[in-house]
Amino acid sequence: MPYLPSAALVLLGLALLGFLLVRVVRGLGRVRTAIGTAKGTFDDGSGLLRARSAALRVALADRKRSAGRVASTGRS
Repeated sequence: MPYLPSAALVLLGLALLGFLLVRVVRGLGRVRTAIGTAKGTFDDGSGLLRARSAALRVALADRKRSAGRVASTGRS
């Protein structure tokens, strides 16, 4: 039975490989969750920035339109 120690080592190696694979998959799940959270935060911030820049463009356009007008002096 000289194959018995070799078979035991193969089984031990497979068990260790399975254990390591489970740990790696769990770690990848945590990384994926953290990336998703960071992406959501970044998307929220960039959306707010886009909204602010759009509001600024509208305000500047309104200001340009009203700068060309002359205020009424009340003469009839």
